[in-house]
Amino acid sequence: MSSIVAIVGRPNVGKSTLFNRLVKRREAIVDSVSGVTRDRHYGKSEWNGKEFSVIDTGGYVIGSDDIFEGEIRKQVQLAIDEADIIIFVVDVEQGITPMDAAVAKILRQVKKPLFIAVNKVDNAMRDADAVEFYNLGLGDYHTISSINGSGTGDLLDAVAEKIPKEEEEESELPRFAVVGRPNAGKSSFINSLIGEDRNIVTDIAGTTRDSIDTKYNRFGFEFNLVDTAGIRKKSKVKEDLEFYSVMRAVRAIEHCDIAILVIDATRGFEGQDEKIFWLAEKNKKGVVILVNKWDLVEKETNTVRDFENKIKETIAPFTDVPIVFISALTKQRLFKAIEKAVEVHENRKQKIQTSKLNETMLEIIQNFPPPATKGKYIKIKYCMQLPTYTPQFAFFANLPQYIRDPYKRFIENKLREEYDLTGVPIVIYFRQK
Repeated sequence: MSSIVAIVGRPNVGKSTLFNRLVKRREAIVDSVSGVTRDRHYGKSEWNGKEFSVIDTGGYVIGSDDIFEGEIRKQVQLAIDEADIIIFVVDVEQGITPMDAAVAKILRQVKKPLFIAVNKVDNAMRDADAVEFYNLGLGDYHTISSINGSGTGDLLDAVAEKIPKEEEEESELPRFAVVGRPNAGKSSFINSLIGEDRNIVTDIAGTTRDSIDTKYNRFGFEFNLVDTAGIRKKSKVKEDLEFYSVMRAVRAIEHCDIAILVIDATRGFEGQDEKIFWLAEKNKKGVVILVNKWDLVEKETNTVRDFENKIKETIAPFTDVPIVFISALTKQRLFKAIEKAVEVHENRKQKIQTSKLNETMLEIIQNFPPPATKGKYIKIKYCMQLPTYTPQFAFFANLPQYIRDPYKRFIENKLREEYDLTGVPIVIYFRQK
Protein backbone atom coordinates (compact mmCIF):
# COMPACT_ATOMS: atom_id res chain seq x y z
CA MET A 1 0.00 0.00 0.00
CA SER A 2 1.72 3.13 -1.07
CA SER A 3 1.73 6.51 0.66
CA ILE A 4 0.20 9.62 -0.86
CA VAL A 5 2.30 12.79 -1.04
CA ALA A 6 0.41 16.01 -1.79
CA ILE A 7 2.07 19.17 -3.12
CA VAL A 8 0.32 22.33 -1.92
CA GLY A 9 0.95 26.04 -2.26
CA ARG A 10 -0.39 29.10 -4.01
CA PRO A 11 -0.37 29.36 -7.83
CA ASN A 12 2.85 29.91 -9.80
CA VAL A 13 5.33 28.83 -7.15
CA GLY A 14 6.44 25.88 -9.28
CA LYS A 15 4.28 23.04 -7.97
CA SER A 16 3.83 21.47 -11.41
CA THR A 17 7.53 21.63 -12.22
CA LEU A 18 8.33 19.92 -8.93
CA PHE A 19 5.60 17.38 -9.60
CA ASN A 20 7.15 16.60 -13.01
CA ARG A 21 10.53 16.12 -11.40
CA LEU A 22 9.11 13.71 -8.88
CA VAL A 23 7.21 11.63 -11.42
CA LYS A 24 9.95 12.16 -14.05
CA ARG A 25 7.80 13.38 -16.87
CA ARG A 26 6.92 16.45 -18.82
CA GLU A 27 3.25 15.87 -19.01
CA ALA A 28 1.94 18.71 -16.90
CA ILE A 29 1.62 21.78 -19.03
CA VAL A 30 3.77 24.32 -17.30
CA ASP A 31 2.61 27.75 -18.20
CA SER A 32 2.75 31.09 -16.50
CA VAL A 33 -1.01 31.47 -16.79
CA SER A 34 -2.39 30.52 -13.39
CA GLY A 35 -4.29 27.33 -13.19
CA VAL A 36 -3.42 25.80 -16.56
CA THR A 37 -2.26 22.53 -15.04
CA ARG A 38 -5.59 21.04 -15.81
CA ASP A 39 -5.08 17.42 -16.03
CA ARG A 40 -1.82 15.96 -14.97
CA HIS A 41 -2.04 15.92 -11.28
CA TYR A 42 -1.37 12.38 -10.27
CA GLY A 43 1.69 10.19 -10.69
CA LYS A 44 3.75 7.41 -9.16
CA SER A 45 7.22 8.03 -7.90
CA GLU A 46 9.92 5.85 -6.48
CA TRP A 47 12.89 6.92 -4.37
CA ASN A 48 15.34 4.91 -2.30
CA GLY A 49 13.32 1.78 -2.96
CA LYS A 50 10.05 3.26 -1.71
CA GLU A 51 7.10 3.82 -3.96
CA PHE A 52 4.59 6.60 -3.37
CA SER A 53 1.90 8.53 -5.19
CA VAL A 54 2.25 12.23 -5.84
CA ILE A 55 -0.72 14.56 -6.16
CA ASP A 56 -0.32 18.09 -7.43
CA THR A 57 -3.21 20.04 -5.97
CA GLY A 58 -2.49 22.95 -8.31
CA GLY A 59 -4.41 21.40 -11.16
CA TYR A 60 -7.66 21.84 -9.32
CA VAL A 61 -7.94 25.56 -8.79
CA ILE A 62 -11.19 26.77 -10.26
CA GLY A 63 -11.46 30.37 -11.47
CA SER A 64 -7.93 30.67 -12.74
CA ASP A 65 -7.89 34.43 -13.25
CA ASP A 66 -8.84 35.51 -9.80
CA ILE A 67 -7.84 32.74 -7.50
CA PHE A 68 -9.67 33.06 -4.26
CA GLU A 69 -7.79 32.42 -1.13
CA GLY A 70 -10.73 30.27 -0.17
CA GLU A 71 -10.01 27.88 -3.03
CA ILE A 72 -6.43 27.40 -1.93
CA ARG A 73 -7.55 26.89 1.65
CA LYS A 74 -10.02 24.28 0.52
CA GLN A 75 -7.34 22.42 -1.39
CA VAL A 76 -4.92 22.49 1.51
CA GLN A 77 -7.64 21.17 3.78
CA LEU A 78 -8.38 18.37 1.30
CA ALA A 79 -4.72 17.48 1.04
CA ILE A 80 -4.49 17.38 4.82
CA ASP A 81 -7.48 15.06 5.00
CA GLU A 82 -6.43 12.72 2.24
CA ALA A 83 -2.64 12.65 1.95
CA ASP A 84 -0.07 11.01 4.22
CA ILE A 85 2.74 13.53 3.63
CA ILE A 86 2.54 17.18 2.56
CA ILE A 87 5.06 19.30 0.64
CA PHE A 88 4.34 23.03 0.92
CA VAL A 89 6.01 24.94 -1.95
CA VAL A 90 6.90 28.63 -1.58
CA ASP A 91 8.79 31.02 -3.86
CA VAL A 92 12.03 32.66 -2.71
CA GLU A 93 11.65 35.50 -5.27
CA GLN A 94 8.38 36.65 -3.75
CA GLY A 95 9.12 35.93 -0.12
CA ILE A 96 6.26 35.21 2.26
CA THR A 97 3.00 36.45 0.77
CA PRO A 98 -0.26 36.83 2.74
CA MET A 99 -1.55 33.70 1.00
CA ASP A 100 1.50 31.71 2.10
CA ALA A 101 0.90 32.90 5.63
CA ALA A 102 -2.74 31.79 5.41
CA VAL A 103 -1.72 28.33 4.17
CA ALA A 104 0.95 28.05 6.89
CA LYS A 105 -1.65 28.86 9.51
CA ILE A 106 -3.73 25.84 8.43
CA LEU A 107 -0.66 23.64 8.19
CA ARG A 108 0.46 24.44 11.73
CA GLN A 109 -2.30 22.19 13.05
CA VAL A 110 -1.19 19.22 10.99
CA LYS A 111 0.13 16.12 12.72
CA LYS A 112 1.37 14.55 9.46
CA PRO A 113 4.93 14.84 8.10
CA LEU A 114 5.22 18.26 6.47
CA PHE A 115 8.05 19.61 4.30
CA ILE A 116 8.58 23.20 3.24
CA ALA A 117 10.21 23.48 -0.18
CA VAL A 118 11.59 26.95 -0.92
CA ASN A 119 11.67 26.98 -4.71
CA LYS A 120 13.71 28.95 -7.28
CA VAL A 121 16.84 28.92 -5.10
CA ASP A 122 19.56 28.63 -7.73
CA ASN A 123 22.39 30.72 -6.26
CA ALA A 124 24.02 31.55 -2.94
CA MET A 125 22.33 34.90 -2.62
CA ARG A 126 18.90 33.35 -2.89
CA ASP A 127 20.01 30.70 -0.43
CA ALA A 128 20.47 33.49 2.10
CA ASP A 129 17.08 34.99 1.21
CA ALA A 130 15.40 31.68 2.05
CA VAL A 131 16.01 32.24 5.77
CA GLU A 132 12.90 34.42 5.78
CA PHE A 133 10.74 31.29 5.58
CA TYR A 134 11.54 30.37 9.18
CA ASN A 135 8.96 33.06 9.93
CA LEU A 136 6.21 30.76 8.69
CA GLY A 137 6.53 28.98 12.01
CA LEU A 138 6.72 25.56 10.39
CA GLY A 139 10.30 24.78 11.33
CA ASP A 140 13.07 23.82 8.93
CA TYR A 141 12.86 24.07 5.14
CA HIS A 142 14.52 22.59 2.03
CA THR A 143 15.84 24.89 -0.68
CA ILE A 144 15.24 23.57 -4.19
CA SER A 145 15.20 24.65 -7.78
CA SER A 146 12.50 22.56 -9.41
CA ILE A 147 13.56 23.75 -12.86
CA ASN A 148 17.09 22.39 -12.72
CA GLY A 149 16.47 19.87 -9.96
CA SER A 150 19.01 21.08 -7.41
CA GLY A 151 17.98 20.20 -3.86
CA THR A 152 15.16 17.90 -4.93
CA GLY A 153 17.25 14.82 -4.09
CA ASP A 154 17.68 15.90 -0.47
CA LEU A 155 13.99 16.73 -0.25
CA LEU A 156 13.11 13.28 -1.58
CA ASP A 157 15.52 11.59 0.84
CA ALA A 158 13.68 13.27 3.69
CA VAL A 159 10.26 12.39 2.25
CA ALA A 160 11.24 8.75 1.67
CA GLU A 161 12.34 8.43 5.28
CA LYS A 162 8.79 9.15 6.39
CA ILE A 163 7.30 6.48 4.14
CA PRO A 164 6.82 3.15 5.92
CA LYS A 165 8.38 0.08 4.32
CA GLU A 166 5.82 -1.68 2.15
CA GLU A 167 4.28 -4.71 3.73
CA GLU A 168 2.44 -6.82 1.19
CA GLU A 169 -0.52 -7.65 3.33
CA GLU A 170 -1.95 -10.96 2.21
CA SER A 171 -5.43 -10.54 3.56
CA GLU A 172 -7.56 -13.65 3.58
CA LEU A 173 -10.28 -11.96 1.59
CA PRO A 174 -9.72 -10.06 -1.66
CA ARG A 175 -10.58 -6.36 -1.55
CA PHE A 176 -12.75 -4.99 -4.33
CA ALA A 177 -13.00 -1.21 -4.66
CA VAL A 178 -15.90 0.33 -6.53
CA VAL A 179 -14.55 3.44 -8.25
CA GLY A 180 -15.72 5.87 -10.89
CA ARG A 181 -16.81 9.40 -11.52
CA PRO A 182 -19.37 11.05 -9.27
CA ASN A 183 -22.92 10.07 -10.30
CA ALA A 184 -21.89 7.04 -12.33
CA GLY A 185 -23.96 4.92 -9.96
CA LYS A 186 -21.38 3.52 -7.55
CA SER A 187 -23.67 3.79 -4.53
CA SER A 188 -26.63 2.25 -6.32
CA PHE A 189 -24.41 -0.61 -7.46
CA ILE A 190 -23.17 -1.26 -3.93
CA ASN A 191 -26.67 -0.94 -2.48
CA SER A 192 -28.18 -3.35 -5.01
CA LEU A 193 -25.35 -5.74 -4.34
CA ILE A 194 -25.51 -5.73 -0.59
CA GLY A 195 -29.26 -5.42 -0.54
CA GLU A 196 -30.83 -3.32 2.13
CA ASP A 197 -29.19 -5.23 4.95
CA ARG A 198 -26.48 -2.67 5.01
CA ASN A 199 -25.38 -1.63 8.45
CA ILE A 200 -23.63 1.57 7.51
CA VAL A 201 -25.32 4.84 8.24
CA THR A 202 -24.42 7.22 5.46
CA ASP A 203 -26.72 10.13 6.02
CA ILE A 204 -24.60 11.74 8.72
CA ALA A 205 -21.94 13.96 7.22
CA GLY A 206 -18.58 12.32 7.20
CA THR A 207 -19.58 8.77 8.05
CA THR A 208 -17.80 7.43 5.00
CA ARG A 209 -14.85 9.74 5.44
CA ASP A 210 -12.45 6.87 5.10
CA SER A 211 -13.35 4.03 2.88
CA ILE A 212 -15.40 1.48 4.75
CA ASP A 213 -14.96 -2.21 4.16
CA THR A 214 -18.14 -4.18 3.91
CA LYS A 215 -17.79 -7.90 4.11
CA TYR A 216 -19.76 -9.46 1.29
CA ASN A 217 -20.89 -13.03 1.50
CA ARG A 218 -23.60 -14.05 -0.96
CA PHE A 219 -23.98 -16.42 -3.90
CA GLY A 220 -21.01 -18.34 -2.54
CA PHE A 221 -18.61 -15.43 -3.00
CA GLU A 222 -16.77 -13.82 -0.14
CA PHE A 223 -14.76 -10.61 -0.33
CA ASN A 224 -14.38 -7.16 1.20
CA LEU A 225 -16.01 -4.30 -0.62
CA VAL A 226 -14.03 -1.09 -0.21
CA ASP A 227 -16.78 1.45 -0.29
CA THR A 228 -15.86 4.91 -1.44
CA ALA A 229 -19.27 5.81 -2.75
CA GLY A 230 -21.47 8.33 -1.06
CA ILE A 231 -18.41 10.12 0.20
CA ARG A 232 -19.54 13.62 -0.46
CA LYS A 233 -22.29 15.51 1.17
CA LYS A 234 -24.42 17.28 -1.40
CA SER A 235 -23.92 20.52 0.49
CA LYS A 236 -20.19 20.46 -0.34
CA VAL A 237 -19.21 22.96 -2.98
CA LYS A 238 -19.35 21.43 -6.43
CA GLU A 239 -15.98 22.88 -7.41
CA ASP A 240 -13.65 20.45 -5.78
CA LEU A 241 -15.75 17.48 -6.85
CA GLU A 242 -13.27 16.38 -9.46
CA PHE A 243 -10.30 16.86 -7.18
CA TYR A 244 -12.10 15.00 -4.48
CA SER A 245 -13.04 12.09 -6.69
CA VAL A 246 -9.50 11.72 -8.02
CA MET A 247 -8.08 11.83 -4.48
CA ARG A 248 -10.72 9.36 -3.42
CA ALA A 249 -10.02 7.00 -6.31
CA VAL A 250 -6.28 7.13 -5.62
CA ARG A 251 -6.89 6.17 -2.03
CA ALA A 252 -9.34 3.39 -2.85
CA ILE A 253 -7.28 1.90 -5.66
CA GLU A 254 -4.10 1.79 -3.62
CA HIS A 255 -5.89 -0.20 -0.94
CA CYS A 256 -7.62 -2.78 -3.11
CA ASP A 257 -6.85 -5.87 -5.17
CA ILE A 258 -9.47 -5.36 -7.86
CA ALA A 259 -10.84 -2.02 -9.06
CA ILE A 260 -14.43 -2.21 -10.27
CA LEU A 261 -14.76 0.85 -12.49
CA VAL A 262 -18.36 1.96 -12.87
CA ILE A 263 -19.10 4.21 -15.85
CA ASP A 264 -22.32 5.87 -16.92
CA ALA A 265 -23.62 4.39 -20.20
CA THR A 266 -25.52 7.56 -21.02
CA ARG A 267 -22.28 9.58 -20.96
CA GLY A 268 -19.82 7.11 -22.45
CA PHE A 269 -16.24 6.49 -21.43
CA GLU A 270 -14.99 9.97 -20.52
CA GLY A 271 -11.67 11.54 -19.59
CA GLN A 272 -12.18 11.04 -15.88
CA ASP A 273 -13.04 7.35 -16.39
CA GLU A 274 -9.91 6.91 -18.41
CA LYS A 275 -7.84 8.59 -15.72
CA ILE A 276 -9.19 6.22 -13.07
CA PHE A 277 -8.59 3.24 -15.36
CA TRP A 278 -4.91 4.12 -15.85
CA LEU A 279 -4.60 4.75 -12.14
CA ALA A 280 -5.59 1.13 -11.52
CA GLU A 281 -3.32 -0.12 -14.29
CA LYS A 282 -0.36 1.88 -13.01
CA ASN A 283 -0.92 0.41 -9.56
CA LYS A 284 -1.02 -3.13 -11.06
CA LYS A 285 -4.55 -3.77 -9.81
CA GLY A 286 -7.03 -6.07 -11.48
CA VAL A 287 -9.73 -4.17 -13.41
CA VAL A 288 -13.33 -4.85 -14.34
CA ILE A 289 -15.33 -2.18 -16.20
CA LEU A 290 -19.06 -1.96 -15.50
CA VAL A 291 -21.19 0.01 -17.92
CA ASN A 292 -24.04 1.09 -15.66
CA LYS A 293 -27.49 2.50 -16.62
CA TRP A 294 -27.48 0.26 -19.67
CA ASP A 295 -31.29 0.11 -19.38
CA LEU A 296 -31.42 3.80 -20.35
CA VAL A 297 -29.49 3.48 -23.59
CA GLU A 298 -31.37 3.33 -26.87
CA LYS A 299 -30.63 -0.13 -28.19
CA GLU A 300 -29.83 -0.22 -31.83
CA THR A 301 -28.35 -3.35 -33.27
CA ASN A 302 -24.85 -4.09 -32.12
CA THR A 303 -24.72 -1.33 -29.53
CA VAL A 304 -22.93 -3.50 -26.98
CA ARG A 305 -20.19 -4.33 -29.41
CA ASP A 306 -19.83 -0.72 -30.56
CA PHE A 307 -19.68 0.51 -27.00
CA GLU A 308 -17.14 -2.14 -26.09
CA ASN A 309 -14.96 -1.32 -29.08
CA LYS A 310 -15.01 2.37 -28.20
CA ILE A 311 -13.80 1.62 -24.69
CA LYS A 312 -11.11 -0.72 -25.98
CA GLU A 313 -9.83 1.88 -28.42
CA THR A 314 -9.46 4.30 -25.55
CA ILE A 315 -7.68 1.92 -23.19
CA ALA A 316 -5.35 0.29 -25.74
CA PRO A 317 -2.86 -1.38 -25.48
CA PHE A 318 -4.27 -2.92 -22.26
CA THR A 319 -7.55 -4.13 -23.75
CA ASP A 320 -7.76 -7.56 -22.13
CA VAL A 321 -10.29 -6.32 -19.59
CA PRO A 322 -13.79 -7.65 -18.83
CA ILE A 323 -16.57 -5.19 -19.67
CA VAL A 324 -19.99 -5.97 -18.21
CA PHE A 325 -23.18 -4.07 -19.07
CA ILE A 326 -25.32 -3.65 -15.98
CA SER A 327 -28.14 -1.70 -14.45
CA ALA A 328 -27.86 -1.13 -10.72
CA LEU A 329 -31.46 0.04 -10.76
CA THR A 330 -33.04 -3.03 -12.35
CA LYS A 331 -30.33 -5.26 -10.84
CA GLN A 332 -29.44 -6.49 -14.30
CA ARG A 333 -26.24 -8.62 -14.47
CA LEU A 334 -25.01 -7.68 -11.01
CA PHE A 335 -24.09 -11.28 -10.33
CA LYS A 336 -22.11 -11.42 -13.57
CA ALA A 337 -20.20 -8.31 -12.51
CA ILE A 338 -19.13 -9.89 -9.24
CA GLU A 339 -18.34 -13.18 -10.93
CA LYS A 340 -15.97 -11.34 -13.28
CA ALA A 341 -14.28 -9.52 -10.41
CA VAL A 342 -13.70 -12.83 -8.62
CA GLU A 343 -12.29 -14.37 -11.82
CA VAL A 344 -9.91 -11.44 -12.29
CA HIS A 345 -8.75 -11.87 -8.69
CA GLU A 346 -8.04 -15.56 -9.36
CA ASN A 347 -6.12 -14.62 -12.53
CA ARG A 348 -4.11 -12.05 -10.64
CA LYS A 349 -2.87 -14.38 -7.96
CA GLN A 350 -2.07 -17.36 -10.16
CA LYS A 351 1.48 -18.71 -10.10
CA ILE A 352 2.72 -20.41 -13.28
CA GLN A 353 5.25 -23.20 -12.90
CA THR A 354 8.64 -22.23 -14.33
CA SER A 355 8.97 -25.46 -16.29
CA LYS A 356 5.53 -25.01 -17.89
CA LEU A 357 6.23 -21.36 -18.66
CA ASN A 358 9.51 -22.18 -20.40
CA GLU A 359 7.97 -25.02 -22.34
CA THR A 360 5.22 -22.78 -23.72
CA MET A 361 7.02 -19.48 -24.17
CA LEU A 362 10.39 -20.64 -25.49
CA GLU A 363 8.68 -22.51 -28.29
CA ILE A 364 6.75 -19.36 -29.25
CA ILE A 365 9.96 -17.32 -29.07
CA GLN A 366 11.78 -19.84 -31.23
CA ASN A 367 9.12 -19.55 -33.91
CA PHE A 368 8.98 -15.75 -33.62
CA PRO A 369 12.35 -14.53 -32.35
CA PRO A 370 12.93 -10.84 -31.62
CA PRO A 371 14.04 -9.05 -34.82
CA ALA A 372 17.79 -8.54 -35.11
CA THR A 373 18.96 -5.00 -34.42
CA LYS A 374 22.16 -3.55 -35.89
CA GLY A 375 23.13 -7.01 -37.07
CA LYS A 376 22.89 -8.42 -33.54
CA TYR A 377 20.84 -11.53 -32.94
CA ILE A 378 18.88 -11.64 -29.72
CA LYS A 379 18.48 -15.00 -28.00
CA ILE A 380 16.06 -15.53 -25.14
CA LYS A 381 17.10 -18.61 -23.18
CA TYR A 382 14.94 -18.79 -20.10
CA CYS A 383 11.94 -17.20 -18.39
CA MET A 384 10.24 -17.26 -15.02
CA GLN A 385 7.42 -15.66 -13.09
CA LEU A 386 8.83 -13.45 -10.35
CA PRO A 387 7.81 -14.09 -6.73
CA THR A 388 5.84 -10.85 -6.61
CA TYR A 389 2.33 -10.17 -5.39
CA THR A 390 1.09 -9.40 -8.93
CA PRO A 391 2.03 -11.21 -12.17
CA GLN A 392 5.52 -10.12 -13.25
CA PHE A 393 7.80 -12.09 -15.55
CA ALA A 394 11.50 -12.05 -16.33
CA PHE A 395 12.91 -13.20 -19.68
CA PHE A 396 16.66 -13.70 -19.78
CA ALA A 397 18.39 -12.72 -23.01
CA ASN A 398 21.91 -12.15 -24.28
CA LEU A 399 21.13 -8.57 -25.41
CA PRO A 400 18.05 -7.41 -23.49
CA GLN A 401 18.73 -3.76 -24.34
CA TYR A 402 17.94 -4.40 -28.02
CA ILE A 403 14.43 -5.73 -27.42
CA ARG A 404 11.92 -3.14 -28.60
CA ASP A 405 8.42 -2.31 -27.39
CA PRO A 406 6.50 -4.06 -30.20
CA TYR A 407 8.20 -7.34 -29.26
CA LYS A 408 7.43 -6.76 -25.58
CA ARG A 409 3.78 -6.36 -26.53
CA PHE A 410 3.95 -9.52 -28.62
CA ILE A 411 5.27 -11.45 -25.60
CA GLU A 412 2.61 -9.93 -23.35
CA ASN A 413 -0.15 -10.91 -25.80
CA LYS A 414 1.18 -14.46 -26.01
CA LEU A 415 1.28 -14.74 -22.21
CA ARG A 416 -2.32 -13.54 -22.12
CA GLU A 417 -3.33 -16.10 -24.77
CA GLU A 418 -1.66 -19.00 -23.01
CA TYR A 419 -2.58 -18.20 -19.42
CA ASP A 420 -5.74 -16.53 -18.29
CA LEU A 421 -4.61 -13.04 -17.33
CA THR A 422 -7.78 -11.18 -18.29
CA GLY A 423 -8.24 -7.98 -16.33
CA VAL A 424 -4.73 -8.11 -14.90
CA PRO A 425 -1.90 -5.70 -15.75
CA ILE A 426 1.33 -7.66 -16.15
CA VAL A 427 4.93 -6.50 -16.06
CA ILE A 428 7.63 -8.05 -18.22
CA TYR A 429 11.34 -7.54 -17.70
CA PHE A 430 14.07 -8.54 -20.13
CA ARG A 431 17.28 -9.18 -18.24
CA GLN A 432 20.83 -10.09 -18.97
CA LYS A 433 21.09 -13.84 -18.69
